[in-house]
Amino acid sequence: MNFTRWSARLPGTQRRAAARTDRGSVPAARGEYAQRTGHDSDAPGGDSLDAVPALDELSVREILGRLPALVALVYGPEHRVAYVNDAYATAFGPREPGAPAAVALPELEELGLLPLMDQALRGGTPRTVKSRKIPKGGSYTITCTPIETSGRGGSEGGVLVFAADVTDHAEAAERLRASERLLRETAVTLQRSLLPQELEQPDDLRIAATYQPGGTEAAVGGDWYDVITLGAGRTALVIGDVMGRGVRAAAVMGQLRTAVRAYARLDLPPHEVLQLLDGLAAEIDASQIATCAYAVHDPNEGRLVYASAGHLPILVRDADGSVRRAEDHTGPPLGTGGWMHTSGTIGLPPGSTAVLYTDGLVERRGEDIDEGVDRLETAVAGATGTPQVVCDRLIRALGVTAEHDDDVAVLVVQHPARTGHNAELFHNAALELLGGIEAAPRARAFASGVLASWRFPVELCDLGVLAASELVANSLQHGTPPMRLRLRRTDRRLIIEVTDGDDHLPRRRRADPADEAGRGISIVATIASSWGSRRTPGGGKAVWCEFALPDPVA
Repeated sequence: MNFTRWSARLPGTQRRAAARTDRGSVPAARGEYAQRTGHDSDAPGGDSLDAVPALDELSVREILGRLPALVALVYGPEHRVAYVNDAYATAFGPREPGAPAAVALPELEELGLLPLMDQALRGGTPRTVKSRKIPKGGSYTITCTPIETSGRGGSEGGVLVFAADVTDHAEAAERLRASERLLRETAVTLQRSLLPQELEQPDDLRIAATYQPGGTEAAVGGDWYDVITLGAGRTALVIGDVMGRGVRAAAVMGQLRTAVRAYARLDLPPHEVLQLLDGLAAEIDASQIATCAYAVHDPNEGRLVYASAGHLPILVRDADGSVRRAEDHTGPPLGTGGWMHTSGTIGLPPGSTAVLYTDGLVERRGEDIDEGVDRLETAVAGATGTPQVVCDRLIRALGVTAEHDDDVAVLVVQHPARTGHNAELFHNAALELLGGIEAAPRARAFASGVLASWRFPVELCDLGVLAASELVANSLQHGTPPMRLRLRRTDRRLIIEVTDGDDHLPRRRRADPADEAGRGISIVATIASSWGSRRTPGGGKAVWCEFALPDPVA
């Protein structure tokens, strides 16, 4: 087997070297060179051909033999071995010419190169695989180049296997990947640690949430959710998404979530919470944009009061399976500034389910996001079961897998329709207060009768009547009509609330011994589990207190 014909496929000096294959060894070539030029490399002061070799005089065998890359030449459909260079022999040992590659070059089969060699031989185009680890260690990029060989039996197709050592590059790439994995794991850990570790469960609602980071190739985003009990049976529901990626997005998300919880404690309307959050988002990081939906559920009203800053619409599934969207009252994302947010309402009656979610659940490349929301709406219409079951079904229905390219957060809120014994544990009673000297005794008599009918222990009844009396007296003295006393019981607590038309919120203060007033709120705060106040739509206020019920309730 000679190398003359296939060497014509080699570039530059290697083709010229191939033409010299049969002319002899390198020493003979040096002699010819000396005769032509008059230079003797062995003479003192002569040119050193070892330092500057005459490439035209080198044989192809010597060129390939000196390469640090692994080189093997095979021919025929069985890929019979014609030649392996010194580097290849060093890595795998010498090979017997003429034997099929499947036998003589088992390492090529272990690397899965035989099919690639077949493709190169049949198609006539080179094939390359990057960074394959060889059995002896190290990583190589391997190119299989089709060539034409000639021998005593005539011309026959062959393949030149050229394996370049890329071990250093592969190890550097692996270190980079390991660093990226560590950074991503840090971001995921930070993200999860900033989310609620356990959701608050209000008396009137059943809630579940799920968070799934993007696949290993996706940077972690800033999706978050939260559930905040506000007192008097009211609950704030939050879903948000920081548009950045990585640890920075997770850190911004944590700051926004903390701020939302602080603003929620002020018991402000949803649009005022977003207004405050908008200014804070710009201060945290002007380059980060975040969306957020904030909703408050009041069991006395059976609805959600909500506001949205660039977030996707809340979906509500009614008991009959129909789905409604809360699409109004949506402003630009947080951090943009200059926008006055507004609040809207959407009904959440018993038997209904609300779904809050981030764009990772519905957004797909090359598709309008409204199409994704339509798919989610269809999935919500058919999703039944507990809130956690609904979460899982929505994730599956929207095709979210472990390799999804974006973070996903879903918050499912159910307002269960209670029947039987459970229904007996939830009651409401209200009394309109017309003012005058008879309002306080009427309120005490009403509270006493209602609490007795709910079969509370005598001690709890007495405390409840005292609290109702003090709240009503405070409203009569400092408030304006219309006034209302509302009593509510759940399976966990007794709630007493008084509303009036004045928006000045009371505060607890220390009354001097000579003061004739100022002790009502202090008395309520002392005997109740908790108390609070908030402004109501229309310019009024509500003052409330709660008593934890004994377990079990008689």
